[in-house]
Amino acid sequence: MNIMLFHSTYGLRPAVRQAADRLRAAGHEVWTPDLFEGRTFDTVEEGMEFNQQIGKDELLKRAVLAAAPYSERGLVYAGFSLGASVAQTLGLGDEKARGLLLLHGTSDIAANASVDELPVQLHVAEPDPFETDDWLSAWYLQMGRAGADVEVYRYAGAGHIYTDPDLPDYDEEAAEATWRVALGFLDSL
Repeated sequence: MNIMLFHSTYGLRPAVRQAADRLRAAGHEVWTPDLFEGRTFDTVEEGMEFNQQIGKDELLKRAVLAAAPYSERGLVYAGFSLGASVAQTLGLGDEKARGLLLLHGTSDIAANASVDELPVQLHVAEPDPFETDDWLSAWYLQMGRAGADVEVYRYAGAGHIYTDPDLPDYDEEAAEATWRVALGFLDSL
């Protein structure tokens, strides 16, 4: 599978490269574009401030430019938190998309979004301050209306970005469970 993997608001940190290596070891081709052009952050607040300076339109433009050379191959769009929202936006707009693997994040869904049973898998903490129960319920229904085939996995007690071993949210058990399920999902596409 060809996977475009987007980083979180912390930037292109070692955990993203490690995730890409894990996916490559499972036989996938993976690209990890750096939407922050080399900048990484130690706190979510710093990353969010930088992201706001860039602006949503510029961030999406960078993501589209990164994915464009590979989109004809039929990409799985994947990402962590902010990167998951970017992946979702691109995946819903790419008729050749093979799937969405969303880790720790979702995004608004355009009212006219329409896909043909696009496989979507979401992994989030429970509870998650950035992905509240009400938001996730509405998101799930909207994705279904758009035509996506959605699976949601929740991890009780895990922190927001629980797959990054260098962050305080890290939860090894939840992270390993996520990767086990996610690799199975990718193998099914």
